[in-house]
Order: sequence, then structure tokens, then C-alpha cells
Amino acid sequence: MPGSLHVGRTRSRTLSLLLLIGALGLPQLAGSSESALSLTTQASSTKATLLSIQFPTPQHGWAVGSGGTILKTIDGGKKWKRVVSGTTTLLTSVYFIDSLNGWVTGAGGWLSRTTNGGESWSRQPLDSQQPLYAVSFSSPTVGWVVGGGGTIFSTTDGGRHWREQASGTSAALYAVQFLNEQQGTIAGALGTILSTSDGGATWTPHTTQSAATLFDVFFTDAMTGWAVGNAGALFQTTDGGANWVDQTLPCGRTCTRLTDLLKIRFTSRQEGWIVGERGALYRTTDAGLTWSEGTSIAPVSLFGLSLPDQSQGWVSGENGTIVHLQLNR
Repeated sequence: MPGSLHVGRTRSRTLSLLLLIGALGLPQLAGSSESALSLTTQASSTKATLLSIQFPTPQHGWAVGSGGTILKTIDGGKKWKRVVSGTTTLLTSVYFIDSLNGWVTGAGGWLSRTTNGGESWSRQPLDSQQPLYAVSFSSPTVGWVVGGGGTIFSTTDGGRHWREQASGTSAALYAVQFLNEQQGTIAGALGTILSTSDGGATWTPHTTQSAATLFDVFFTDAMTGWAVGNAGALFQTTDGGANWVDQTLPCGRTCTRLTDLLKIRFTSRQEGWIVGERGALYRTTDAGLTWSEGTSIAPVSLFGLSLPDQSQGWVSGENGTIVHLQLNR
């Protein structure tokens, strides 16, 4: 599928943008779990598509997206400030390991870092022109970036040097998560899931019995993980990623077609959230046994999701959309 920069609301346009950038059976859709959820749309002062958002703490947050956009808040999103990124390229992922040190990935092999809390950014040279889609660090010194064409780079010295790892695939890789410096998982196109237990020295492919494009992966502990993707794709593992069970969400009472699921995060083993196209938000409070029927919380597709604690979170998406989620427990 071609990598179009046109941002629309249809499933095909959403996918085009992203491509530039014991068996439990099917889970049930529960009744409304959002009854205790307050939603506040925050003023981002941009119309850029915000593909990634991260709150290392409930007060300090970052969002990145099209046109080289980098936004920063120090007051929980009440005010967002645009900072100079040094590029106009599409930025796809942001990851801060502490209040000062952060990383941003983007199209054309773009990787930049800050060591002063985002006051300035410097590009980190990589021997790749592939789009980079995700960055993750397991410690201040050890990190990974993944991208198009099966690209994986790793660093063990805080990003001063990067070396390419052999992924064994040419599929686009969209998400990476490491629980520690040795154990990590990557998800991508064509149902691709890769895992490592040796820091990426070797990567093992796993099958999902699906050719769905997987946009995100998240583990709640060493054994239990989730992957989400297009057309409602939802997979769960309970054995550390060796096997993945299809948990694709049913369409629901008001659904006319399956929703592309774009980001998944858990705040505990029990409570998790998914966002996707057409403003969809799903929630589970029982470790994924049931999920709330998708609620549309915005008139645009949502790409970013960050949950710094169990009481609140933020989502980001098209047209500069940022929504604050507040749980009234």
C-alpha cells in the first residue's frame, strides 16, 4: 500500500498514513465501562496529525507528528508548547527515559535526541533511509528503534553509537517493547511478531495465524502480552509470546465494519485500554476477558496513548487532537 501523507478518516487513508510511518475464544463486549471516565479535549494549537504521545509523569508530556511537530507540556496538558524540532519530516514516535533525555523517530531514517528536556534536539546518524516507527529504552543506556524493511537498531551506550540487528524479515516493524535489557517483543506488518531473550542478538519469529498489520504490542508481565492491528485484530499471549491467541473484537451493536486498533496500553494486569480509528476507545477491567463496546471520543483517528498512572491518561490523533482521560474512582 502506498505511503500517502493525506490524512483522512477512512480506513484506507488511516492505513496509508501508518504505512508511511488456554484458548479464551473471542472476548465479549461488555456494557459501558466508561461511566466513570471524564474526557477533556486539550488545546494543542496545531492541526498536525499527532502520531505519538508520552507522559513520563502526569505533569510532563510530549507529542509528535506531521510536519516535524514536537509539543511539550509541563502542567498536565493545560498548556502545550511547540518546540523546535529541526525538521519538517513526519515524526512517528517519542520516548523519554527521564525528564531530560528523550528520543524521536521519523520518516527517512530520522532519529533525534535531547539531553536537556527538549530545549534542543540533535539528529543521530543511522545508516538507513527506512522510515523509523518506534523507539524504546529499557535503561538510560540500552535502547532500540524499529522501522520499515525489517529495520532494527540498538544502542548500549545511551545512543552515542547504534548497530543494526538482523531481524530475519523485510516486513515493516511498527512497535517495540522491552521489559528489561534482554527480553523484548516487536510487532509489524503481515502478522509479524518477533521476540528476543538475549537483547536482540537473535530474534525469533512467532505466528498469529493472521496476515493482519499489527500496529502495537504491550506486555503486562513476562508471560502476558497483547498485540493490536487493522480490522479489529487483537491477539493475546499467556506464555511469553510463544503462542498468540486470536481475540479479535466482534463488531458490536452499532458497528458497520471492524475498527483498526492502533495502540494498546495496560496500567495493571487487569486494566487496559485500546484506541483506534474514528476516535474509538475500548477498556477492559478484567485482564481482557471482556472489553467495553468501542466508544468514539473524538471525530478523528487516534494514534497515540499514554497512561502514566492508573487514574489518568492521554490520547492523540488527527487535527492536533489531544484528549485527557480522567478516571473517577
